[in-house]
Amino acid sequence: MGSYIGAVDLGTTSNRFIIFDRQGRIVGLDQKEHEQIFPQPGWVEHDPMEIWQNTQAVIRGALGKSGIKGSELAGIGITNQRETTVVWDRNTGKPLYNAIVWQCTRTDGICNTLMADGGQDRFRAQTGLPIATYFSGPKIKWILNNVPDARAAADKGDALFGTIETWMIWWLTGGPKGGAHVTDVTNASRTLMMDLQTLSWDDEILKILEIPSQMLPRIVPSIDHDTWGHTLLDGPFKATVPVCGALGDQQAALVGQTCFDVGEAKNTYGTGCFLLLNTGHVPVASRHGLLTTLGYQVSGEKPVYCLEGSIAIAGALVQWFRDNLDLIDQAPEIEQLALSVDDNGGAYIVPAFSGLFAPYWRSDARGAIVGLTRFVNKGHLARAVLEANAFQTRDIVEAMNKDSGVDLTSLKVDGGMVGNNLLMQFQSDILNVPVIRPTVTETTALGAAYAAGLAVGYWSGQDELRKNWSVDKTWEPDMASSAREKAYRNWQKAVERTFDWV
Repeated sequence: MGSYIGAVDLGTTSNRFIIFDRQGRIVGLDQKEHEQIFPQPGWVEHDPMEIWQNTQAVIRGALGKSGIKGSELAGIGITNQRETTVVWDRNTGKPLYNAIVWQCTRTDGICNTLMADGGQDRFRAQTGLPIATYFSGPKIKWILNNVPDARAAADKGDALFGTIETWMIWWLTGGPKGGAHVTDVTNASRTLMMDLQTLSWDDEILKILEIPSQMLPRIVPSIDHDTWGHTLLDGPFKATVPVCGALGDQQAALVGQTCFDVGEAKNTYGTGCFLLLNTGHVPVASRHGLLTTLGYQVSGEKPVYCLEGSIAIAGALVQWFRDNLDLIDQAPEIEQLALSVDDNGGAYIVPAFSGLFAPYWRSDARGAIVGLTRFVNKGHLARAVLEANAFQTRDIVEAMNKDSGVDLTSLKVDGGMVGNNLLMQFQSDILNVPVIRPTVTETTALGAAYAAGLAVGYWSGQDELRKNWSVDKTWEPDMASSAREKAYRNWQKAVERTFDWV
């Protein structure tokens, strides 16, 4: 068996390849950003061929920089931006259209039509999801309805659908030359087309969406002892390495944080913000605007379910502050700017750029800055940007406590923003629980590596992975409860101001 495990991390803004050793330490890494395409307001696309080219480049880059050979890898796991939708030709590998990204709101009309008969929760009993522009099913329908020849290709069996991990597994294992067409249960659970109980495509929903079942991938466990395929000798690895583990990025972070016990939760601060709570082998239906989703499944075992709170705009708000307002040059500078003032000066920013996700699910909302006075300066706005992430997380935790009947006692955190001490302290203050950052914050890629490593027996089991996890820093709450509740009440008022805009 190889000495290392590789993880392909297919993010919303960049692709990475990371090589881990047995202790879960990073021994090789390369990263490349890809273009964000905005054809119209509210529309977001990626070029799937660029993602495939960049992925090959970062695989070669990480192997080259570390001096590790592809043949030294015991297996490859994949993690990905979820819900983003690709439809391509099985014979040529050419996409029929750009990838439609999870943030894209173009399927609003399709979703409204679906909701006219049965409301927003029409498919919730089967899928655990509300009808929303976020999920893949309506995006496939949009492509079939709007791209010339797409429906004919789908009916003929020439068009394949996949989320980004499916697209990548297909190419890595041969592409048009017999590539594996599979999706793991966590990604399948984000399409609005999978039955949570049976873990299979729901025929009734497919009929309503007019999506032919032959274009859909086979649903497989996240950690699969049956290898889906091997990389090609003439591919970027120059070796036949088993591809056998895949998890949507948020579920990968859950596994990377070793949240294997019921009641354990993690929050990832990335482009968006995603809080997942392990609810065990039973899917818990949400009555407070959360998603019921798959956490992971080991082949031959019962699946593990989660409650999830999804926030569309988190780190992306810092990017907007940097790129659109030009108030900072580098994202990390926001912390210094925010520290130039004592508080938010009464200003609140609600980043409903593409509507609001959990727990509101309002595609009619748009972003707002409220509470402005002559006193407010860019330092206050910088602080309001950071605080928005913590307030949105509190919205999710409130809903989660109600749905699960268990109060969150601590929060494990990861993602790009957890290096921001001011944000982490404010998060602890506003939740009134300790916030814990692990030593390895690349938990998404680590989770994908764990999935592949468990599948091939590189790691013995969950106990060995728990030993790899260690605390880097803990923040304790340090805010008077009256101040906490006043700030949160103001936030809730600000959120209401964003409704009914479109």
